[in-house]
Amino acid sequence: MKQTVIILILQLFMVVSVSAQGGHQKFSPEKFDADMEKFVTEQAKLTQQEADKFFPLFREMHKKQRAVYHKIRQATRQQPADDKACETTLKECDKLNIELRQIEQSYHQKMMKAVPAKKVYDAIMAENNFHRRMMRGGFQAPNGFNGFQGWQNPFGQQRGRRR
Repeated sequence: MKQTVIILILQLFMVVSVSAQGGHQKFSPEKFDADMEKFVTEQAKLTQQEADKFFPLFREMHKKQRAVYHKIRQATRQQPADDKACETTLKECDKLNIELRQIEQSYHQKMMKAVPAKKVYDAIMAENNFHRRMMRGGFQAPNGFNGFQGWQNPFGQQRGRRR
């Protein structure tokens, strides 16, 4: 009897393990960026000419922001030992967060010179929406990547979420 239970449990673990490995696709930053750009273009209703002006600035802004996010991660990687070190780390993170907002502000100004402010606003909101949906696994992207949850769902439909 004990052997049968152990064998059944082992088989269950094997089935779960195999299904978990086959169900998820490997994350590709290039595909993620392409899907995000497509989603933003559609949601913000950017024309091809507007998209050609907008996305180089958008990518450049994200590149600079990633560098600052990296500095924040480096600063907070190890927990400071005493209050003085914590204060120094917090002040450094505050400065870096201000730097992030300044980067964002300067690029928003550049973007508004390239495309109408309404479309810049819509694009920023679409990007936020894209990230939220991807983190929830709320839709199937055009290339087949379906968020970090690993389940397929068409645009706009959410599973198990109350409003």
